[in-house]
Amino acid sequence: MTDGDPAAVDRRTVLGALAGAGTASLAGCSLFEADEDAATEALADEEVRELAERFAPTLYFDEREPWFPTDPRPYERERDGETVVDGFDALDEYTRQYEESGEPPAPTVFFRGVAYEDSPLAVVQFWFYSAFDQFTTNFHWHDWEVLHAFVDVSEFRTDDGGTRPESAEPQLFVASSHSRSVPNNEFLDPERTVPRILSELGSHSSALSINDEADRFQRLSSDASFADITNSAIEGLGDLAEIPAAYGLPRDEGGRLPYVVPELDGAPLYEHDRLPHVERTDLVPEDLTVRSLDALSSPPRELPDRATGLVFEHADRDGDPDVAYDLVPASDVEHISGFNGPQLSFEFAVPSFVEDAFASHITATGAPWEQSRYDNPAADISEPNHRAALADRYDAVGAPSTVNTVVAGVTEAVASDDAPDGEGLTTRFSPVETIALLESDPEAVPTFGGVAMLRDVPAGDHRLTVNGAGVEPHSEPVSVADEGGEPTVAGADGEIPLVARENSVRLAVDADGTDADLTDLAVEDDFAGRLYDADLSGPDSVYVHRDGAYTTEVRDAEGEIGAFRVTPASEASVRVDEPDTGKGSLAAYVADVAAETRDSVAGHDTDDASGSENAVRGLANALEAVADAAERAAARAESGEGKRADASLETVVARLERVSERLAEARGDLPDDRERATDRRLDQARQRTDQARSAERL
Repeated sequence: MTDGDPAAVDRRTVLGALAGAGTASLAGCSLFEADEDAATEALADEEVRELAERFAPTLYFDEREPWFPTDPRPYERERDGETVVDGFDALDEYTRQYEESGEPPAPTVFFRGVAYEDSPLAVVQFWFYSAFDQFTTNFHWHDWEVLHAFVDVSEFRTDDGGTRPESAEPQLFVASSHSRSVPNNEFLDPERTVPRILSELGSHSSALSINDEADRFQRLSSDASFADITNSAIEGLGDLAEIPAAYGLPRDEGGRLPYVVPELDGAPLYEHDRLPHVERTDLVPEDLTVRSLDALSSPPRELPDRATGLVFEHADRDGDPDVAYDLVPASDVEHISGFNGPQLSFEFAVPSFVEDAFASHITATGAPWEQSRYDNPAADISEPNHRAALADRYDAVGAPSTVNTVVAGVTEAVASDDAPDGEGLTTRFSPVETIALLESDPEAVPTFGGVAMLRDVPAGDHRLTVNGAGVEPHSEPVSVADEGGEPTVAGADGEIPLVARENSVRLAVDADGTDADLTDLAVEDDFAGRLYDADLSGPDSVYVHRDGAYTTEVRDAEGEIGAFRVTPASEASVRVDEPDTGKGSLAAYVADVAAETRDSVAGHDTDDASGSENAVRGLANALEAVADAAERAAARAESGEGKRADASLETVVARLERVSERLAEARGDLPDDRERATDRRLDQARQRTDQARSAERL
């Protein structure tokens, strides 16, 4: 634990807060129904209008939001016999109108109502169109978000053909998140009939606000109030805190979210000649953005907090909102066949053995009426317990299915105050959110509360990359089994520690020329524990913190282990060539650790008043004896003398016991951090000696 830093937490707390949240709602997480949902039919115009007016949401926007819900029809054009909305036209014209009037142009929310056949379950959908999307993980022309209000209309219709809108009981609110790979924000059985939506800056991802504090998102319940979501939490990685798995609103929960400046053809978007009215100031403000993820040497920590700006309300509702919006039937825009624009993308680094490669992240937006959730809103329910609850109440909704999920907690590796300078790390929660991407999927997802979660992942082998502003990228192979409901936990015990660019060292492992068939690679710090643990099928590299002291471990197809000491310090990169497994490798590692520890304690060697050798000198001598015996064991193993190598290892065991005795005698004469470092290295030496004695491979 890093003393004095309120953000610093120990490894268990990190995993409790992050990986616990990551496993929430994963076992059985439903993206598609297991049993087929019933067909839907459109509600009558007057009926859906009445329901839409009853459930029309109140919208809260960030004070820095540049793009509000509007009507795309003023920007539509006829092209090749089809009606389209061009991205350049929409963004430039919207910006011009906003600048000239000082008010959001044509504030509009589109609504649609469907009922499931032979069922009292109906859904009112509210669709929000924005001219542009700028975020951390993506940006694209046009943006469509949706809120589904599932309602029971058993008592809605009267015997004389009229309606009772007030009798329609809300069953479930589903507010759309970034993509189908990120769980939506959902609330089962809301007592509030007018949903409140907190729209995320730039991305317009929708969080729910059900509590009394209208413009704040609350993930967990408290004594005074309940949570704004009812997404479930499932304990998955030991005795961990249960945190609902939903995207939420990271900047409302203390998360720092740097945005990326959109580019087209290598230049900032606002410099394009087809956007004469768009300036830098018309995008997300500069104090929240970075030009690229690798533009900073460390994560940005001074980003401004979220604050509410404009509040939108339905024009026919009583009240005094900042902006009154029109409710317009979605059918009025269904004639638009496409929302077009040249493909935007940004690139971020993926670690490779020699130098980083780059992956292009690409997203695009389609029309709502082209999506399955338009006619079947239940397809958008991301929480299995919610789908199960509706399936229990209504035959029209199918039971939840299982989908494959990849999850990990993303943390930050920093120097530990418990270790001597430059000789040990800890991991801590980082308030800066990052980006996760599977190379098999072009759509990256943001973390929430440090949780990287990707759902609906096909079975098979993938590579997961996590990247962020001011940090080096992390990449590892991930193998996802066939659908079984259990999440695939990435990282080392569910944790992926990232390293600030200014403190990074590339650790490369090249197995070419090694006789053993290597299958696994792990990197462990003396103080922080295991930081990297992944399959190894060829040359690999991982970024580590230069203040760490590492054990690099490899494992082969026969289960044999090899270990190598890595202390990068001021090195720009470190390379382990031809790592091998077996007695020789492990014995050589013990020799290296013993010699390293001998040198570190020798600097504290002093003479007592009588001039006799003090305890620290005795400890250094005992460590030197271990190093000598371990070197002999390694040499004998390399020469094929297995029995003599084992004999030398027995000597190592005896001498390690002597080191323990000398360390106990020297505790009062060594600094506390040096004692802790010696203890940890001694534990590693014992572990690797035992592995060497058990190894069959020389």
